[in-house]
Amino acid sequence: MCDENTGRAALGDSVPRQPQQALADFEKAYPGLSESMVDVPTADGTCDAFFVHPTEGKHPGVIFWPDAIALREAKMAMARRLASSGYSVLVVNQYYRAARTPLGIKFSDFADPDARARLMPLMGGVREPGGIERDAQAFAAYLDGQPSVDTARGIGTQGYCMGGALAFRTAAAVPDRVTAVATFHGGGLATDAADSPHRLMAKTQAAFLILPGQDDDKNEPGAVDRLRETAAAAGRPAEIEVYKANHGWCVPDAPSYDKAEADRAWERLLALYAEL
Repeated sequence: MCDENTGRAALGDSVPRQPQQALADFEKAYPGLSESMVDVPTADGTCDAFFVHPTEGKHPGVIFWPDAIALREAKMAMARRLASSGYSVLVVNQYYRAARTPLGIKFSDFADPDARARLMPLMGGVREPGGIERDAQAFAAYLDGQPSVDTARGIGTQGYCMGGALAFRTAAAVPDRVTAVATFHGGGLATDAADSPHRLMAKTQAAFLILPGQDDDKNEPGAVDRLRETAAAAGRPAEIEVYKANHGWCVPDAPSYDKAEADRAWERLLALYAEL
């Protein structure tokens, strides 16, 4: 699984399964949507984010945490697809304390020592104590203040790679609002660390969808069992399955994108959010 501290993109471990033009699957036009870049005030500054929602009606809100490559067109395309199913989606720039988007980060940067040296401080800044919790509260408040958000419904949160751990922390920071958590090839979710994300499950009121890839499972043996045991002890509903694809398989611009498994994971996400 991708570590929330290092953001390991597993580029050297991945076996490409689909061509990069797979992004076209998500970039098609979805009618009836409204979208814009927005500035979200937080306790630590202003977060730039992408907000997309159906033009009409009120819909459950979703806080969308990107992978280590951050907010970019691929994540916007994924958010449009989700919004077209009836959600108001906020895709955040988790690095806003250090830089605004576009950041110009590429998957290949993890294999380039100079580029990686520039990227790692951005990722390290996300681990500021209490920062994600403050951000989560600000993002939930922003969504609840939007006319397109149905505040009578719960908020969902989803994260990819390093974003998986951030989704866990979001649910614990706003337990009265976040009722669904989804992580895709998320890493560092169940470690021996005192602040490991899995230890927060009992502090949430959320149902969980946790989908590691096959190489994530290999790199973190025991994490899946620990997550299942923790969810059961906390009384939290949790669907946990190791998918037959490599780290990053859900993201259409990732080298390891696997359309069949990504579509299967997408259907599970929609099933989770149907209960918001």
